[in-house]
Amino acid sequence: MMVNCCGLLTVDKEPVPLKSVEVEVEVRDHVATVVSTLNYENKEDKPLEAVFVFPLPGDAAVCHFSAKIGQTQIVAEVKEKQEAREEYDDALSSGQQAFLLEESDQSPDVFSLSVGSLPPGESASIRLEYVTELAVQADDGLRFCLPAVLNPRYQPQACGSSDGASVQVTAVPASLVPYSLSFSARVSSPRPVSKVESNCSLDPLQYLNTEQTQATVKLAAGHKFDRDVELLIYYKDAHQPTAVVEAGQASAKPGTLMGDPVVMLSLYPEFPQAVMSSVASCGEFVFLLDRSGSMDCPMNNSSSDQTRIGSARDTLLLLLKSLPMGCYFNIYSFGSSYEHIFPKSVEYSQKTMEEALKKVEEMGADLGGTEILRSLEHIYSQPCILNHPRQLFVFTDGEVWNTKDIMNLVKKNSGSHRCFSFGIGEGASSALINGLAKEGGGHAQFITGTDRMQPKVMQSLRFALQPAVVDISVTWDLPKGVSATVLSPPITALFQGQRSLIYAQLTGQSSEAAEGCVTVKYSLAGHPSQNQLHFSLRPAEDSGLTVHRLAARTLIRSLEMEERGRRGQQDGGVKEKVVELSVQSGVSSSFTAFIAVNKGDGEAIQGPLVRRNVPTPMPMMMACRPMSSGGPGRPMMMACMAPCPAMLCGGPMILLDKKNKKKGLLRKPVQKLLQTDGAAHYQPPQIPSSCDADLMDASEDSLFDDTVSPCSLDEIHLPKQPPRDPLLQLVSLQKASGSWVLDPALAAALGKTSEEVENPKPASVNQEVWATILALIWLHGFKMDAQEEWELLAMKAVSWLRAQNAPCVTECVEAGNALLGCNVQKDALGL
Repeated sequence: MMVNCCGLLTVDKEPVPLKSVEVEVEVRDHVATVVSTLNYENKEDKPLEAVFVFPLPGDAAVCHFSAKIGQTQIVAEVKEKQEAREEYDDALSSGQQAFLLEESDQSPDVFSLSVGSLPPGESASIRLEYVTELAVQADDGLRFCLPAVLNPRYQPQACGSSDGASVQVTAVPASLVPYSLSFSARVSSPRPVSKVESNCSLDPLQYLNTEQTQATVKLAAGHKFDRDVELLIYYKDAHQPTAVVEAGQASAKPGTLMGDPVVMLSLYPEFPQAVMSSVASCGEFVFLLDRSGSMDCPMNNSSSDQTRIGSARDTLLLLLKSLPMGCYFNIYSFGSSYEHIFPKSVEYSQKTMEEALKKVEEMGADLGGTEILRSLEHIYSQPCILNHPRQLFVFTDGEVWNTKDIMNLVKKNSGSHRCFSFGIGEGASSALINGLAKEGGGHAQFITGTDRMQPKVMQSLRFALQPAVVDISVTWDLPKGVSATVLSPPITALFQGQRSLIYAQLTGQSSEAAEGCVTVKYSLAGHPSQNQLHFSLRPAEDSGLTVHRLAARTLIRSLEMEERGRRGQQDGGVKEKVVELSVQSGVSSSFTAFIAVNKGDGEAIQGPLVRRNVPTPMPMMMACRPMSSGGPGRPMMMACMAPCPAMLCGGPMILLDKKNKKKGLLRKPVQKLLQTDGAAHYQPPQIPSSCDADLMDASEDSLFDDTVSPCSLDEIHLPKQPPRDPLLQLVSLQKASGSWVLDPALAAALGKTSEEVENPKPASVNQEVWATILALIWLHGFKMDAQEEWELLAMKAVSWLRAQNAPCVTECVEAGNALLGCNVQKDALGL
């Protein structure tokens, strides 16, 4: 039987209990503290248990969780996960109110919150706090993202849920969500705040002092909860290295992580310009493209916008045209299965480039679900090519369930490659995208909102073409009696202008005026280099325990990775170390959970708790399926899943039947909440407002298909493909060598006839040189705003021209300017 229900109501058509979400962010330099408050109200006539699954940034450290019921404040404790679950169940059994917050066993950016035994008419306010580092973007902005969307996590058939829980996804209008989001941010830094930008409408930036080092910003009124809230924060002189020393917790024992001072170093290595201007002509470039059904979604949540897969095809064109002669390459794609263009990486030439581009043009979002692990295993099984370092580029919208297994595989192979990752569209898993780059010694980029994919990807290609930094070492020079224990994993990658963070515990005593120094040494293109940072050992004022918590999170993640690498072996007490560190620091981990119990006088619950999902407001309708009842007198439960609005409102919501335990109910582990019983995940397109809810009654089979829309094709009018961008049209005609051919296609791309292009050519110049100079003039004359996209392929064209030692170059440039109506100087072309 198929049941359609609006996701904004319970199964009995009652309003959901979540009333509002308030989010306050404090950004200090490149670290953010986020406080979220969720307000609940049970309007039903029976006790309620509310559960929802929601996203957090993958590297966030959850460090506080509390609940307020009436005038009673309950602060959660961190406990070993199974112990916390049992305490939660026992509390519900005895009629007490309880709250449980736990991280998914499979992915560190997915959390589950259970609000247990909320009496009829009662309100509850839940406060959650986390700290996170802000990643540096290509344009030096620091990116803060409040995840609004947790896309359904695809799980393959073989790993389906044993209890038969299943998931379906359809759409619902965001305008009807009954709860509100308020969002404000305060930014402070030693350097002036130059601007704050967002993908959402903001009220004007308000400076709090004349130096403009402190400012506040809020979301504009009327914000719809249909996207991630992304802030880009820009400081003046953003690349200055910094050090923050934070005093230990007074109540903690000296010698422990929380009892000792901790230093956070932020390093920005600067490399010699002579080395950075050179581009490597070797390397094996492996491109791995997501072709799951969700890649057919628009890039910008607009039905008229280019699809993710279309943008990825255009990006692969630019990448292939920009590769240096003499390198090797291959292109893989994955969904429920994986494909490759060549059996193994091939040498880059005109023939192999053309063959690859022909197959790229045919690629669609037609490979089903999102199973990246097997494709990575195959890539890593291929032998590396001598003197051609492997560079892996991964493009995905990041909807996988087994993030930790993927990270483990990438780390295991980190010595043989660098990994550059690109998260495409709303809801891409930050844990997956950042983790791929972090464990693979590369760089991560997120492409959301109105971002174009091409400039970000080409910046990463420039990183990949930089000479690799090797033999990296970090040495400390500290006063006598003071020592540093580094808590961060070793630095494996350094890129020009990119930040490297190091956390270290400082043990011992020093004078207030004492200074320390850290030196990073490395070898670049055969030349030994170093960068130094001197810093005061005096602790900063009013920094709370932010640095300690981030340091604890860093160490916890390293230990968790070590534990996964030991599977099937003696664990050496790694799990016990993680639990001890998590409890001591109050920071979440995969082995612990936050548990809060109101130990006031409670009566045993009469009858079963009602379990309610919290709705999610992507512009979608949520379909629900009745699940098997738990026996006589137990209500039938609904299995639901949908993307979510606001950091703590949503994500896949799956309601699972519970088994009796004592007088109460036994929870299912959070990973069960994410299992989809083999249902290929489906990311629906935005449904036109004219599409009535009744039209959403699609067949059961179609809802499990990653490529089928819930509306019939009569309801969704797919836009015609727009004509090809003139820049991409010109780029598509470039040869692998870097040159262009003088033919009618080039003339058309330049907006001229064949005769107009051929007639002004100086007589002593061959056609290919003339065509290449014309293409370069056109790029410099008309597409300087997109220079990041074509800069590398233009460098290749200039190298080709120099190798021709062609006569009359000045005359060609003058004639080309006259023909195209430009005024580009020969020097500007690099000639």
